[in-house]
Amino acid sequence: MASNKVTETVEALAKPIVEERGFILVDVEYIREGADWHLRVYIDKPGGITLEDCEAVHRPLGKKLDEIDPIPHAYVLEVSSPGVERPFKKSRDFEEAIGERVLIGFYKPVDGRKAIEGVLEAYDGENVTVLTDKDNLETYSLKHISKINRVILF
Repeated sequence: MASNKVTETVEALAKPIVEERGFILVDVEYIREGADWHLRVYIDKPGGITLEDCEAVHRPLGKKLDEIDPIPHAYVLEVSSPGVERPFKKSRDFEEAIGERVLIGFYKPVDGRKAIEGVLEAYDGENVTVLTDKDNLETYSLKHISKINRVILF
């Protein structure tokens, strides 16, 4: 089964399990690392995810996957927190980060820069606007962005 078909199927199976426990389904990854396949389900909630939260999703999701059997070979099921500096993948990620510090990486240098850091001011589904440390408002198309994530300052 193709990787994105697996992630779509698992996302549909996981979403009700995750949401009935009061968590948010952040992402599903199905990737090969060396000889092994890994199915990773990332969950979150305000205040962060605990090991017990991951276990509360892992058990019923594992049972459901065993019943449906959407993956024809062995894999490792992992349920975890996505981490605070995870890359943004969904609109919700961008919207929740407005007003926060982000790091944007570009596919090709933009104005001689491969990356820029600043405060995310706006997101419209196609572009992001960032307030840089030089107090400039700069807007970039998502087409040119390879990665964007929060920056946590300690």
